[in-house]
Amino acid sequence: MTSTAGTITGSATPLAELLRRRGALVVLAVVLAAGGLAFDTFLTTENLGFLSLQAAFPALVALGMTFVIISGGIDLSVGSVFALGGVLAAYASRWGPLPALALPLATGAVIGAVHGLLITRWRLAPFIATLAGLLFARGLLLFLTDEGGRTYLVPPGSVFLWLGQGRLLGIGMPTWIALASFLLGGLVLGRTRFGQRLFAIGGSESAAALMGLPVARTKLAVYTLSGVLAALAGTLAAAQAASGVTIVGVGAELDAIAAVVIGGTLLTGGSGSALGTAAGVALLAALQNLINRIPNLDNSSVQTVVSGAFLIAVIVAQTLLARTAPARGISRVRAGAVSSRGGVSR
Repeated sequence: MTSTAGTITGSATPLAELLRRRGALVVLAVVLAAGGLAFDTFLTTENLGFLSLQAAFPALVALGMTFVIISGGIDLSVGSVFALGGVLAAYASRWGPLPALALPLATGAVIGAVHGLLITRWRLAPFIATLAGLLFARGLLLFLTDEGGRTYLVPPGSVFLWLGQGRLLGIGMPTWIALASFLLGGLVLGRTRFGQRLFAIGGSESAAALMGLPVARTKLAVYTLSGVLAALAGTLAAAQAASGVTIVGVGAELDAIAAVVIGGTLLTGGSGSALGTAAGVALLAALQNLINRIPNLDNSSVQTVVSGAFLIAVIVAQTLLARTAPARGISRVRAGAVSSRGGVSR
């Protein structure tokens, strides 16, 4: 017979975990409702479409960051890779849409793979390895654009522009691409052995290695994915602006980290979800849009202050909830057994 104390703990702990993982969705609903009551034009189709389009680019960056943070790492290079991807896409668009896609994505993959090798083979700290990647990508960007003085333009009428400016069912193509990416990312995290390995490694890398999981290979794939998604975001931004804008991406890595953490992913690794990150991105976009509607507050500095304060509140709440929430990560894998292929079976 279960004791009263055990029953209370068993019921309270899942609730704390649910609040930590899905709290951003609740807050997002409250913010949207409050914004709709305060401003008649906030919940209009036009404004929501604008918000979804503007949020598509940081959302892709944040999705890659979600995978990295769940694995227990960090990627500081995504902002610079985002900007570099846009410049490379605009530069290659003169040869057609396929080179405009292939060049930035391949470059992002190479940069991410180098990060993974530095971290797994040469044991560099993720902070140091990706900081070097940030400097390299930004330096390459400045070299290609003559210190930012040259702007590459996408040829008028190029099919490539449709990826950024086209619409399907009234919704911008970048939004559709971001939605598809999050759907696929959620399936990978929740329904595949790769996703379970990721949670296990983030929960306890040493324990995952002892269980025979391919730690190095998984982390290499994660950083490569992060580089590809950051470059994809830059590619779509170039298609929308019809040029490679050199000043974008500054601070994008911090915005991505903020969105991921607000969405319920723990910075310590081993826990998180694509849905939570999507809610975090949408919440930050909605808050910024609301701030822009308030007189005398419509400036980026106020948005930064509000985002920072909100992030602190979320981290404090996560810390409190984590004291009662069950540990994820390796605990999820202990319930199963390591398969002969290096995967995790339930």
